Amino acid sequence: MFKTIKNDLPASIVVFFVALPLCLGIALASGAPLFSGLIAGIIGGVVVGALSGSKIGVSGPAAGLAAIVLTAIASLGSYENFLVAVVLGGIIQLIFGFLKAGVIGYYFPSSVIKGMLTGIGIIIILKQIPHFFGYDADPEGDFAFFQIDGENTFSEIFKTFKSISMGSTLIGIIGLGILLLWDKILSKKGKIFQLIQGPLVAVVSGIIFFVATQGNESFGISASHLVSVPVPDNFDSFLNQFSFPNFSAITNVEVWVTAFTIALVASLETLLCVEATDKLDPDKNVTPTNRELLAQGTGNIISGLIGGLPITQVIVRSSANIQSGGKSKMSAIIHGFFLLISVILIPNLLNKIPLSVLAAILLIVGFKLAKPSLFKKMYLSGWKQFVPFMVTVLGIVFTDLLVGIGLGLAVGIVVILFKSYQNSHFLHKEDKSNGVHKMKMTLAEEVTFFNKGAILKELEALPENSYLDLDVRNTRYLDYDIIEILEDFAFKAKERNINIKLTSERGIVENPKSFIEFFKLRPKTA
Repeated sequence: MFKTIKNDLPASIVVFFVALPLCLGIALASGAPLFSGLIAGIIGGVVVGALSGSKIGVSGPAAGLAAIVLTAIASLGSYENFLVAVVLGGIIQLIFGFLKAGVIGYYFPSSVIKGMLTGIGIIIILKQIPHFFGYDADPEGDFAFFQIDGENTFSEIFKTFKSISMGSTLIGIIGLGILLLWDKILSKKGKIFQLIQGPLVAVVSGIIFFVATQGNESFGISASHLVSVPVPDNFDSFLNQFSFPNFSAITNVEVWVTAFTIALVASLETLLCVEATDKLDPDKNVTPTNRELLAQGTGNIISGLIGGLPITQVIVRSSANIQSGGKSKMSAIIHGFFLLISVILIPNLLNKIPLSVLAAILLIVGFKLAKPSLFKKMYLSGWKQFVPFMVTVLGIVFTDLLVGIGLGLAVGIVVILFKSYQNSHFLHKEDKSNGVHKMKMTLAEEVTFFNKGAILKELEALPENSYLDLDVRNTRYLDYDIIEILEDFAFKAKERNINIKLTSERGIVENPKSFIEFFKLRPKTA
């Protein structure tokens, strides 16, 4: 891991600046103490990062769980009661890992995963536009279409242009310019520009701008447009920010329901993120999914025990890590230590960072996830790839992450069924010698009940006085439903004067008396 420290250290700084506002914003959106988001970010980086088998994935509090957390805290009566559900959720995730449930992650279509990445990229851009212009009514980390401030993604943007903060906008533009200059030009000029990342320069510029313009009516930035890390008076007050579970609530059924909900949603979101980050990874590493569930479960147990929010692997931080050149898990671990050290030693300095500068960093992350060229590539891949891709993208933008993925997955399943319907057989029309229609139908290697409609349609369409050559030599699995269809067809074929030649690896049978009896004797057929 230390061999790649020259890549991981600069990447960890970028991930730190991306994670900081998201940790705070997700805590705010969840109705939880602000410090709970930082705890989850620290545990996600240090603990989960160390235990995970992912080289480039970064974990922390997830926007997808914010609505669940908000509802659960209210229904369970206190945050301390909710923490019991977080701990139990972590234990359930450990069970998932031991049961090897991580295999579920491999069954999501590529088109849906690419749609997830693109949809998140678009939603990052749309959600950061208000922060870029200094309108911070909705907290960072609220990625749902219907926001907790009562607006939706697009109405928030329209309101932004009535409340633009000149200072925030100016330093946002400066920060964006620095990032583009670093990315396109300076990073190629020398190693110093690769070691010192553009986001660090942009953030330092933002702090200098804030200090220089304090008190200026036109360009000064108010506290509401800055990072807001809790500032303890002393070490004792710092320790008092930690909360602890009220284990007397463990007998409450609602606590267990919440725990299972957290475990299921957090595991699903993690597995989806693992698939997505592995696709983004230029080194094409493959993350062991069961180990990831064990790491996440451990992280959630520890986070819940000391007052943190639930943790998942997070695509925003992970993609920022990849885009910044992270090569090993050291990047995630170091970013966690940066969060820990900074909230202890320099919270006042962190609170001088304009949110618009951090929005500029996230705008770059979002654009790299949702490049226009990807839409063209998916379109050229054919409708069977493009339709699930677009449904996932639109679902994420207009609902939320999990609903969007669910819609894309549903469409993907329909496409698979349609392809299965198409690929069950091949019907070859041959010559019509002596007024007899000669046709050949070759069944695929596997034919299931999904293919019933397609095969039945073709058999029913055969005209009277036909000759059907049914070739099953390559068929290794033939569902009983299909055998019944063939049995029924053989009965009707006599009335319609249709002759059947059955060609199998056992030879040729003319007008078989019973397909059911024939396939019972056929060793390779179910």
